[in-house]
Amino acid sequence: MKLLKRGQVGLMDAPLVGTAPPISGTDVHTEPSLRVGDEASQEGTVRAEQKEEQSIDLIGKNEVYGDTRHEVNVYVKVFTNSPFLVCMDLALSQERIIDPNYLWTGPDGRDLQGQSYVNLTETGKLMLMGFMVSMSGAYTCTLSHKVIETTTQEETEMVEAYKFMVYAYREAEHAYQVSVRFSTTGCRLRNNGLFIEMLKKILNSTISHLTCHITESFYKCHSIRTPKNGLQYELFVNFLVNPLAPGWEEVCHEVLYDCEDVTNRRVRQAAERIGKFFHQLRHVLKHEFRVVPTIQYVDNSFSMTPIDSCQPGFGKNHHTHQNCASCCVVCDPGTYSPNNEVTCRTCAITGARMYGAKSCY
Repeated sequence: MKLLKRGQVGLMDAPLVGTAPPISGTDVHTEPSLRVGDEASQEGTVRAEQKEEQSIDLIGKNEVYGDTRHEVNVYVKVFTNSPFLVCMDLALSQERIIDPNYLWTGPDGRDLQGQSYVNLTETGKLMLMGFMVSMSGAYTCTLSHKVIETTTQEETEMVEAYKFMVYAYREAEHAYQVSVRFSTTGCRLRNNGLFIEMLKKILNSTISHLTCHITESFYKCHSIRTPKNGLQYELFVNFLVNPLAPGWEEVCHEVLYDCEDVTNRRVRQAAERIGKFFHQLRHVLKHEFRVVPTIQYVDNSFSMTPIDSCQPGFGKNHHTHQNCASCCVVCDPGTYSPNNEVTCRTCAITGARMYGAKSCY
């Protein structure tokens, strides 16, 4: 019996039945990222790096195929199950395989058979259950099988290896930076500060039921010369719509896994309510006050910008993780994130040998 790695061709080798151009990963070029298994609460959200196109019916099976030519990146949301990692490429999966044998090893190089956190099928498919940050890393499967020459019945042992880089990720936590302007009769008026404090109280009461609040509020007064109206004064106001108001921990305790989805939904609703408030403010100031206020909202001055942050140990990298560019992906070994920034820093010295480090020590 001969032993060959896939890609080596002997004189007696018969062509593989149904051979097609090899296709791997969970690859759909029409979408920047792929989510698999959202319909199953325990399987959560997963993304896989794209390399070449793959038919949509195979994506729906919650499976990611390997590729002997390169590693396949897979992104699994923390505390959920991974898709099935398939120990073969898509082309080989369409063929009959004689006497297949599968050996899966984890990031530490140990055999995964019998581990409590894995689901290994008899057909060589691996699911990682309750995915944790510490489970990130390289998962390798070695597939051995036979090819039998029809005429001579000579057996050739084929061996191929498939490598999957599996990363934990979280959804980015959202906040909204708001900018708005008001006209006033002068920059040194005490009423300017009182008005801003009152505005903050009103906005907080508008969104408090969503466990969101206004933070980092500040303003500056500027004199502005205009061609038609001469010298005018305006208050430039900025503040952050923050989803972590007192009481948010209790909301998150009701969530089985992580609460970014809940807080992000609530802060989006809060931002929408604030947008509606400023849309109606001009009418209120003009028509519902008996005396015209000295401070007036400047039409069309309201703007809102989403601000993302990541939990410590996670960050964004549009180059390394193109198919999960909007995700907060676990920091690679040799990098760390100590706070809620959106990037992982590189350690100046050797350190942070694990995934998800919050410091280099």
